[in-house]
Amino acid sequence: TSQPLAAQAGLRMLLKGGNAVDAVLATAITLTIVEPTSNGIGSDAFALVWDGQKLHGINGSGRSPKTWSLGRFAGLDEMPSSGWDTVTVPGAVDIWVQLSQKFGKLPFDDLFVPAVEYAQNGFIVSPITAERWAAAAQTYRSFADFGKTFLPNGRAPRSGELFRCPDQAQTLQAIAASKGESFYRGDLAERIVRCAKNNGGAMTLEDLANHSSDWEQPISVDYRGVCLHQIRPNGQGLAALIALGLLREFDIGKYPVDSADSTHLQIEAMKIALAEAYQNIADRDFMTMAPEDFLAETFLARRAGEIRMDQAARPGSKIPLGHGTVYLTAADEKGMMVSFIQSNYMGFGSGIVVPDTGISLQNRGCGFVLKKGHPNCVGGGKRPFHTIIPGFVTRNKQALMSFGVMGGNMQAQGHVQMMVRIFDYVQNPQAACDAPRWYVDENFRIALEPGFSARVVDELKHRGHAFIENPPDSLFGGAQLIYCLENGYCAASDLRKDGQAIGY
Repeated sequence: TSQPLAAQAGLRMLLKGGNAVDAVLATAITLTIVEPTSNGIGSDAFALVWDGQKLHGINGSGRSPKTWSLGRFAGLDEMPSSGWDTVTVPGAVDIWVQLSQKFGKLPFDDLFVPAVEYAQNGFIVSPITAERWAAAAQTYRSFADFGKTFLPNGRAPRSGELFRCPDQAQTLQAIAASKGESFYRGDLAERIVRCAKNNGGAMTLEDLANHSSDWEQPISVDYRGVCLHQIRPNGQGLAALIALGLLREFDIGKYPVDSADSTHLQIEAMKIALAEAYQNIADRDFMTMAPEDFLAETFLARRAGEIRMDQAARPGSKIPLGHGTVYLTAADEKGMMVSFIQSNYMGFGSGIVVPDTGISLQNRGCGFVLKKGHPNCVGGGKRPFHTIIPGFVTRNKQALMSFGVMGGNMQAQGHVQMMVRIFDYVQNPQAACDAPRWYVDENFRIALEPGFSARVVDELKHRGHAFIENPPDSLFGGAQLIYCLENGYCAASDLRKDGQAIGY
């Protein structure tokens, strides 16, 4: 995971006799406390679960309030990024409940013990989390309840300082005792709706009560003898599948790793995939094409034929951005593996914190667009375009790797880069995780992490790639991976995060 205390929480469940689902859930719940800069009790989540025989997908993203309409946002050029008009129904709590009921071994209450301890007694803030927290203090300075909850003494806690939030402890205890009912139909739901009503929000008790995560069959693409699986839209996992489907048409392995040719080819495939994603991905009930249509061999071959090795393309598109996400994965001795992702979207999300609960609410609603007729146009009771995606790889219909790369629209790009490094260049998971990354922004400019040679940078500029000047380190996301070995697992954790790979 991206935070050591959360990884320890998951390990505690395994040592108690729990399985990989129990471990992932205890970790996810703990992350809402110890890494609040990326997720919270009011987050959304998605998961892929290998039960030892079969892969299951669950979409835990929430829908917009029923009364939302395009008219509500009249006069705006784009969706707001903070406040109640960005908040869709939070889905994380429900996905915790459903995963536990379907696959868990331990009592639901047990999964909350580490998180409640850290919320009640405090935890030492880790360095990268402290850095993001300090930035958030400026971003959300106008939200009084955010400051009251997350800025003790009027500032963000620094690295190495103790942070406590007893309100979060009480909220988690209420969720555990009621198996989520309090959050969607009880006291916590009433507090959320009261906060909305008092601040111009549209969320109602009916909106919360009607929420349910959806179990579904993942979509996939074959690549170099393995199969990458993703949750179906409204998430952007389809973009990773499209990009790999395009790269499948090339022998990328003949180019040296991190060479100009290899990097250019990956970036050009990703641009096409992101352009398709932005134009088409939405709540599935509103998409005009089925996800499988984008993975048809004839379609992929035709789009691959558009890629030129000597020139960068400039497809016109704009991708929603955001970097507030945690990805975690777990595997157990029985072969169960879980790929799980949970997110506020942008940092602490909407900036809305429900008074006296410690619940920070996500701002996933800003994933909608304000273009009438677009499949992802804002509307009532609708899921927005989502950036968060868990990944899973099988070989010969058996589990091989559970992985993810957190960080806004870096996620699909990160999945592609992990796949290429591991299955084209035969790098081990930690080497693939540590290697320098490329990134394509919303205007199809690119950024390269340190580690690419000056010659590669010059060659990419010569081919017409526009570069982002001084890109922030956070742009390149953070990966977590577990890879199956013959008699165990190999796990990798990203050096760009505070976390660790852990086992026993």
